[in-house]
Amino acid sequence: MAAAAIYILCALTSLTCAVLLLRGFARTKARLLLWSGLCFGGLAVNNLLLVYAKVIAAPGNDLSLLRSATAVAALSLMLYGLIWDAE
Repeated sequence: MAAAAIYILCALTSLTCAVLLLRGFARTKARLLLWSGLCFGGLAVNNLLLVYAKVIAAPGNDLSLLRSATAVAALSLMLYGLIWDAE
């Protein structure tokens, strides 16, 4: 049960970071905040898939490929923002 609480807290933390970064982008229009917010949004989806796989669904469900794909996509957004959108 403690593991489920940790998974949920990690998902909420990632989602909170994404919301705060995207709010900052809406206020300042600093594009690095956009890429960071999108990255944390993807990591929040990754964490929600982890919660689904470990807590909600049957333990036999293997969502590791889907989780890895969302993590790679999220980090690719951050990498794109750091490389091509840097000032």
